[in-house]
Amino acid sequence: MAIAAAITLPHTDVNRRNSPSPYSASFDIFRISSSSSFQQPISLKPIAIKPDFRVFSTMTIHPTEKSSQTSLLNHKEGQILHFVKYHGLGNDFILVDNRDSTEPKISPEQAVKLCDRNFGIGGDGVIFAMPGTNGTDYTMRIFNSDGSEPEMCGNGVRCFARYIAELENLSGKQSFTVHTGAGLIVPEIQEDGKVKVDMGEPILNALDVPTKITPNKNESVVKAKVGVDGLIWNVTCVSMGNPHCITFGTESSEDLVVDELNLSEIGPKFEYHTMFPARTNTEFVQVLSPSHLKMRVWERGAGATLACGTGACAVVVAAVLEGRAERSCRVELPGGPLDIEWREEDNHIYMTGPAQVVFYGSVPL
Repeated sequence: MAIAAAITLPHTDVNRRNSPSPYSASFDIFRISSSSSFQQPISLKPIAIKPDFRVFSTMTIHPTEKSSQTSLLNHKEGQILHFVKYHGLGNDFILVDNRDSTEPKISPEQAVKLCDRNFGIGGDGVIFAMPGTNGTDYTMRIFNSDGSEPEMCGNGVRCFARYIAELENLSGKQSFTVHTGAGLIVPEIQEDGKVKVDMGEPILNALDVPTKITPNKNESVVKAKVGVDGLIWNVTCVSMGNPHCITFGTESSEDLVVDELNLSEIGPKFEYHTMFPARTNTEFVQVLSPSHLKMRVWERGAGATLACGTGACAVVVAAVLEGRAERSCRVELPGGPLDIEWREEDNHIYMTGPAQVVFYGSVPL
């Protein structure tokens, strides 16, 4: 019985702090006889691995008895899902090549299982790269970790752009059009590898967000009051194709210190509030300066995440509407910073940030 094992390490930033160096790995390989009894493990010595290297290991192991013709790994191709795991500032996704069909390769229920961090691959959602719609180059669909389908995801679309570049073997500066549930999105891969995305225009009309909070400024909800968990919160509602409720504080304490929030307790109470008929993403924001904001997010369908691209865009819009910030800001999220610009000349929002490969894999369905 011959076994080949391959470990693929994506490029790691050598300047990243707190990264152990050198990397090491050790493995135990068990001999399995045809009677399914485990034999003495064969241990491989640790291998020093430098962050920029890919290591491939091959070995031949001879069983004590003749192996069954049916291998434990002998799955039909149709039962295997090939994927690439990406993250955008820690907001992580399972990317699937679905360009040969307009129907997702897995169901929402299967997506829930794959996103499980203990019993699956782990992720905030599954993203499908699909054929273009209405003249676009591609279509992007997403299943959240709870099986729901959002209209769009800002960090997800950056990961999607990098994934498409890899699938199509593109290099250098590239841009393409993507159809999403929120409309047309145009990501552009920059020379430095970051992705700049034209996120389109923000939607401010209360009925279109949607929210049932009474509009208080030109059919929009800007620094309106809503009761949540026994407190009166000041909120501004914005849609980036998906609904967002942004708050900078409560009636009694207008300036939040976001690190002090119990997000897992307050987040769901906003998400399922009766004022948000489609549920909502909620951003809690601290103003560090007119061009520097800090936020934490509770995402609809995913809970607390390390980053939310559409949320960062909505936060800058809300901060401008409330007179708290400039139109170009750096937004600090738990996973890292995004650069957001709300251009006055075309009313479009532009988001720039990273997207990185975590690993490649295949999983039986």
